[in-house]
Order: sequence, then C-alpha cells, then structure tokens
Amino acid sequence: VQLQAFGGGLVRAGDSLRLSCAASELTFSDYAMGWFRQAPGNEREFVAAISRDGGSTYYADSVKGRFTISRDNPKNTVLLQMDSLKPEDTAVYYCAAGMSDSYYYSDSYHYWGQGTQVTVSS
Repeated sequence: VQLQAFGGGLVRAGDSLRLSCAASELTFSDYAMGWFRQAPGNEREFVAAISRDGGSTYYADSVKGRFTISRDNPKNTVLLQMDSLKPEDTAVYYCAAGMSDSYYYSDSYHYWGQGTQVTVSS
C-alpha cells in the first residue's frame, strides 16, 4: 500500500493550498481517509477525515470553516483544500487510510503517507 501526499509549499497568511493524496495497492473505497499534521516539537494532531463514501466529513475545531476534505473514489484520491491559512497551520501534513470509524485518532489508521510540508508566513 502506498499513500503519496502532494501540494505542500510556502505561502503567506491568508493564502490557499490544496493537498492531494494518491493511494495505490488498496481498495480505496474500503477505507476512511484522514489528514493529520505535525509541527516541530508537537505531537501529530488530527486535521480532517472523510468516510468511505465521502458522505461524512470531520474537522478539528482549529480548521473548521477554513479546510475542506473531499475524495474521488474512482481516482483513489483524497484532497484537502486549505483556505485562509494561518502561521499556526505550519506543519508536515500526512494523509492516512483506515478501516475504523474512529476518525479522530491516529491509532485508527493503518497506512500513512510520507508527509508534505506546509509553511505559512505571517
């Protein structure tokens, strides 16, 4: 199983970025997908998740209203649209795949991508 995250970069506060995660070697529609992030010196934290069929989405309070998660099952892809970025959003962002309905917990996810760096300057 491979998860490859793309789309990170250096942006200014208020800008937008769209992260994508391409999955291979798994039946994508069997897995809930999540995004987590980890800033230097901090633990990995939940950002957003989406159910297997895309019908339900979940967000951390810190990103609610600014970030949007979506998925395209035929293309084995999950997206994270990040708007109104803030310096505190700076982190390495990871996509993850899991079969549990405990979307908020990193232990619920079986597979992880390599991470993509997002840096937001003030």
